[in-house]
Amino acid sequence: MTRVISGVVLAAVALAAILFLPFPALRVVACVVAGLAADEYVRITSPSRGLCRWVVIAAVVYACWWAAVPAPLSVVLLAIIVIAWLSFEVLRQARTLEQAAIDLIAPIYVGAPLGMLVALQSLTGPKGPLLLMATIVVSDTAQYYTGRALGRRPLAPAISPKKTVEGAIGGVLIATTFMAIAMTFLFPATPVVVRVLLGLVIVFLGITGDLFESRLKRFAGMKDSSHLIPGHGGVLDRIDALLFAIPVFYFMVLQGRVG
Repeated sequence: MTRVISGVVLAAVALAAILFLPFPALRVVACVVAGLAADEYVRITSPSRGLCRWVVIAAVVYACWWAAVPAPLSVVLLAIIVIAWLSFEVLRQARTLEQAAIDLIAPIYVGAPLGMLVALQSLTGPKGPLLLMATIVVSDTAQYYTGRALGRRPLAPAISPKKTVEGAIGGVLIATTFMAIAMTFLFPATPVVVRVLLGLVIVFLGITGDLFESRLKRFAGMKDSSHLIPGHGGVLDRIDALLFAIPVFYFMVLQGRVG
């Protein structure tokens, strides 16, 4: 019951934020979520941290704030950021290259996608973010119930023992169909082939994002990223699938392939 209540509250808050908050407020909310998720990411990947923990969180929040404005990413700017980050971590903080790379992933993995979700809202209105989030929810739900009814073969037993191949197939088929049909009404100018292929990619990436975060927690010996949300774990546990799916959908909108 706690899980159900928390899920309803989370859904209502997310829906209200996307539908009613003006762009500046939505940008701030996204940055707060990014900061919470970044803190969980740091706790999972490097639990014993000092100054670097706050540097990583700040970098994630800034990446979210920066990505919230629709604009193409400059390769030169990205290269400068990477070089500056590695120099700070390796030379100033005396961290290994591997540790620095783990920290470097955080703004790209957590901050930028959440910022892109806000940018998507400014490009398409509420329908873009809501469609993307609804597709991930439908996929997760379909995977769960299909897996319970038909699941026989484990999908990734070393990472997430409860996930099954049959559940994943059910999620892909049902969520892809949902997204393709929904886009008929929300983005009618999008060709049918693009709707179907995009749906397949979004659902596949969602499953991959879920497994990716599960792998991080397995390495750390953790079940949940935190206990912030009753019955659901942490913020990162709730948005892991979405983080992998957002950039592709956002890219397709920027390129004018979805409309």
